[in-house]
Parts: sequence; structure tokens; C-alpha cells
Amino acid sequence: MRLATWNVNSLSVRLPQVLDWLATNPVDVLVLQETKMTDDKFPHAAFAAAGYQSQWFGQKTYNGVALLSKTEATDVVKNIPGFSDELARVITGTVNGVRVIGAYFPNGQAPGTEKFEYKMYWLKALRDWVKAELLVHPQLVLMGDYNITFDDADVWDPVGLQDTIHCTEEERYQLRALVALGLTDSHRLFAQPEKCYSWWDYRDAGFRRNRGLRIDHILVSEALKPRVTSCVIDKLPRKNERPSDHAPVVVQLTPLP
Repeated sequence: MRLATWNVNSLSVRLPQVLDWLATNPVDVLVLQETKMTDDKFPHAAFAAAGYQSQWFGQKTYNGVALLSKTEATDVVKNIPGFSDELARVITGTVNGVRVIGAYFPNGQAPGTEKFEYKMYWLKALRDWVKAELLVHPQLVLMGDYNITFDDADVWDPVGLQDTIHCTEEERYQLRALVALGLTDSHRLFAQPEKCYSWWDYRDAGFRRNRGLRIDHILVSEALKPRVTSCVIDKLPRKNERPSDHAPVVVQLTPLP
């Protein structure tokens, strides 16, 4: 079973690229972030023609998430139950016995801003909900655009970007608190190349110069961890014409015994 996450930064622009990628990489589950479209515009027919069932949760211009799967997702939940939020950030469903949470974490703008404060509240609400979900669904994966780096190894210029957004101690504390629930960064279960990132700024030839951040993560539960056989960042789509600024991240699981 293969699961992937990809911030597509506008599905209306990137739909042909997503369909091409799925044709080449027929994953069982793909969660998307920043679809940036209202629910009535979601291209579910195009995904159905490609062999995928869709669950989606969107809004105009910003945010928006989706869960694509070869088999139907059940027990679908949108956003974080009990947390009042008008922004479309989270979509959850169970696929082949695995609880899949796809999330677009808040950017946070900059430390000291209202958006940063919102990010802290949101992360606490997510953690509380994931803790409850793990009790019911021990086979769980939390994946998406976290907008947080784990540590300096995830940053192309850790000195220059110290204490800036995505790299603050407050954000990393919240990420470690998620891990403390019993989750594991699947990427670091395996030897990876140095300077391995999932996002590169469009400006200043960021991708060509590999000036990036690793902010797209796939965390797996303790029960799921023994099934993980690989986790890779697929940089190829970042070379497309009019690419997303993010690359897909893919995790491979062995089948249930």
C-alpha cells in the first residue's frame, strides 16, 4: 500500500500534472493541500476516470484539501471536530484499515503575529484530536504540508533562517508534541540524501540551487511503523513547467498480514 501527500498550490492549475503523476505513480491514497477551489469546482469526474474516488473540502482562493483513494474512504471527517475554524484545512478517512489524516497546517506568517497565534491554537487542537483518533484507530497516518521543519537538517540555511517562520522553537515544540503521541517521521526511518527538501521558493532559482525546506511530512503510528518499507520525496514534478512549489512525498507500507 502506497500513500502520498502533495501540496499542489492550486488544483485548477495543476490538475493535468496530478493526473500525469498518478498515471506514473498509481498510489493507493493521495492527499492534496491548497486545492484553492470551492467544492462545486472540484474535478471528481477527472479523478474517477483515473480510477480514484474523491473526498474533498474546499473554499475560494485559499486552503482546500482532498483525499483520493482507489477504494472508498469511510468515516470521513472534515476539519478538526470541536475546533471552530472556517478554513478548509483537514480531511480524514479510513482506507484499507488505515486512518488517513490529510492536513494543511497554517503557515503562521511570522512570530508575534495573529496568524502565528492562530497556528499555535490550531496545532494544540490537532494534537488533542489526533490523540483521541489514535485510541480508536491505532493504524494511523498524519500527512500533509506541516509548514514546520523538524530541525536544522530540514533547512537549506539554518543560520540565516533561524527563528523565522517554519523554523521557530515554538513550532518545533508543537511538532515534537505530535510525535510524542506515538508518531514517527517515516522519512527518517531510512537513510536519505543530505539537503533533502520538499519545498523550494519560486524566487531566486530556489529549486535549481536547492534552497529548500522539508516541511511536508508523513507521520505514522506505532502500530503502522513496522509496515513502513520506504519513504521518498519525488522531486521530479518540481521540474515541470508551472510546477507547484512543493514535491510529493510517498510512503510504502507492507500489506496487513
